[in-house]
Amino acid sequence: MTPEGSSINQDTQEANTTLRALKMSSILQRLITPLFTGPAEPPRNKVTVVGVGQVGMACAVSILLRELADELALVDVMEDKLRGEMMDLQHGSLFLKTKIVADKDYKVTANSRIVVVTAGVRQQEGESRLNLVQRNVNVFKHIIPQIVKHSPNCIIVVVSNPVDVLTYVTWKLSGLPKHRVIGSGTNLDSARFRYLMSDRLGIHSSSFSGWILGEHGDTSVPVWSGTNVAGVNLQTLNPKIGMDGDTENWKDTHKMVVDSAYEIIKLKGYTNWAIGLSVADLVESLIKNMNRIHPVSTMVKGMYGITDEVYLSLPCVLNNGGVSSVVNMTLNTAEVAQLQASASTLWAIQKDLRDI
Repeated sequence: MTPEGSSINQDTQEANTTLRALKMSSILQRLITPLFTGPAEPPRNKVTVVGVGQVGMACAVSILLRELADELALVDVMEDKLRGEMMDLQHGSLFLKTKIVADKDYKVTANSRIVVVTAGVRQQEGESRLNLVQRNVNVFKHIIPQIVKHSPNCIIVVVSNPVDVLTYVTWKLSGLPKHRVIGSGTNLDSARFRYLMSDRLGIHSSSFSGWILGEHGDTSVPVWSGTNVAGVNLQTLNPKIGMDGDTENWKDTHKMVVDSAYEIIKLKGYTNWAIGLSVADLVESLIKNMNRIHPVSTMVKGMYGITDEVYLSLPCVLNNGGVSSVVNMTLNTAEVAQLQASASTLWAIQKDLRDI
């Protein structure tokens, strides 16, 4: 055989070998030529939601639709529900810009910037509030250390109720500085207040300025002295606004705020959409370093004459470090007294908690 014939035969064999290799390789191998094989960079704006109940999923969907995270992690002990929610969202990935992962193992939460905690047990019929909180303390003793272990630099946003007490519990269990442990607090209460007030005034809720502070609950404090529209203080128009002697009964609006959750639960069994939107609004301020002011639950010892370690809602500036500062609102004597009473109510529950 001539050298030329030997060369042609060798080329044919090599071509056949290449053809066989191509037939044996996967579509992926034939489609993609990797240029970098090192470990992937961790996500830069990862958000975790702990708990995939109605509230947790409303938070997750609201965060997804506002495109606040490049990765969203879901965690729950109910594996079937967790997997189902993950698959349902992943099947909509064509319409989203966020990677979605889920697992009962908290490893899936690693490198989170924000962790939203919605998990917890519900109050049983006839159960005292203290007993409910203590049962949730036992749940949080498992959740919070796992979060901090895998994301030591995260900001924790507590949504589970009673949110103010459980935010205090989270701060104690986490060992994180107080500015990185935040409760969703009265951000939703204030949104409800603004909607109800503006609806009565016939304007959009964004055009009314009003704040609910203190406890997210029955002892919340409406700041009537600070209500205004386009800079016009409503108390100058009606000095009795929000008081017992007010002939227009604006005080009823605050009562509607307090009662609204009970009313919604009575009608549909739970509340979820408004709190989900509220939490997404907080996450946006934190992720985007916006320095926006929100009424959220923060450590208030030393403010407004409060001497106990309690978390209550005050106007807080939120950025990528958490709560950067608190706005010192000019409250009247009655409002300060209400805020102190709100703190006393929460301390009465907190002081008897065990194992935190």
